[in-house]
Amino acid sequence: MQIMKPPFSPSSSIIRNKGRFSTYLFTLLAFIIFVTILYGEDFMCIFGQQLQNYSNQDKIYSTAERVKKHVKVPFAVGKTEEGCDIFSGRWVWDEVSRPLYEESECPYIQPQLTCQEHGRPDKDYQHWRWQPHGCDLPKFNASLMLETLRGKRMMFVGDSLNRGQYVSFVCLLHRLIPEDAKSMETFDSLTVFTAKEYNATIEFYWAPFLLESNSDNAVTHRISDRVVRKGSINKHGRNWKGVDILVFNTYLWWMTGLKMKILLGSFDDEVLEIVTTSTEDAYRMAMKSMLRWVRLNMDPKKTRVFFTSMSPSHGKSIDWGGEPGGNCYNETKLISNSTYWGSDCRKSIMQVIDEVLSKTKVPITFLNITQLSNYRRDAHTSIYKKQWSPLTQEQLDNPVSYADCVHWCLPGLQDNWNELLFAKLFYP
Repeated sequence: MQIMKPPFSPSSSIIRNKGRFSTYLFTLLAFIIFVTILYGEDFMCIFGQQLQNYSNQDKIYSTAERVKKHVKVPFAVGKTEEGCDIFSGRWVWDEVSRPLYEESECPYIQPQLTCQEHGRPDKDYQHWRWQPHGCDLPKFNASLMLETLRGKRMMFVGDSLNRGQYVSFVCLLHRLIPEDAKSMETFDSLTVFTAKEYNATIEFYWAPFLLESNSDNAVTHRISDRVVRKGSINKHGRNWKGVDILVFNTYLWWMTGLKMKILLGSFDDEVLEIVTTSTEDAYRMAMKSMLRWVRLNMDPKKTRVFFTSMSPSHGKSIDWGGEPGGNCYNETKLISNSTYWGSDCRKSIMQVIDEVLSKTKVPITFLNITQLSNYRRDAHTSIYKKQWSPLTQEQLDNPVSYADCVHWCLPGLQDNWNELLFAKLFYP
């Protein structure tokens, strides 16, 4: 059967084309309306913040620039004296003011960090104080800190090393708060310490890569084949919104080798599209994502953001001239070589951090704790901690094999990190 086409008519063609155009236009408008409803809040956040940033472009400086230009820095009560680098200095013995609290006095320290409770025989590691060259650190003032946090949120975001600094911070404050006016609760990736009388919270959020990864479970995350999802900062970032003081860190979990696996799609995809790149490029991607999130979500006139550099480990005693095959186990003295830099601290990552932060106009304060912590082979938890699983006889016969040379005893080194954080918060 042959179907006859109607004779060609320009007017009928125009009508048909108009019909098709209307259909296409209607479909496009419907799609735009759907996306706007679905992601409207994100669009408003992004475009609203961008417009605010453009309108105030001449007022957005890095923290250092704001201090130099006498622009008000949130929470500042003074400034560090000219020429004083608080991260350059030496460790001095102090039996008068150290430790800043006793291990037994702070119930919030995890058993993985309570070295005295688990049999460490010495306390020397608790009595060292960081002394900058040519200037002094302000004394940590717990009352000032709590008053500053009144009605506000402070959050540490990162891995277990940032959690250690978070716990140290809580230990430095909690004695000023009555027992019935404070609490600590954990909700999946989020741990919240509440100072009720101050209507303040100090929080820790588990995100070892900052971006979404297959290691995001706060309890079960021992995965050797680690994968990080590109462009996924908002997966965790939605939990950081509304925070007044943010302290980021990320390093340890990137150190799985010279390459890193990056997911281009979603972890929910039926077939995962994964590419491999250098650890440095992957780390740079995460740093830039973090800065982009800060730019779009943090008000530089009201909030402060910090980034803590890599925490060194001491897994190879040969680095400091010790016997081959040793590590931090049985080390009770500091490394005296002022130029010492352990092989576990990848300088290429520090270069990425310097490159990214030196180019940004996002007001973020860098806490450079790496060099000063490199000297502290004595301060790790070593074998004096709660073990994740029962030790074998073979391990017990060779303590070096299970010594933890990554994490730090509390009280100890990380209290000094918080003194540096305090100094940069109030005296930038």
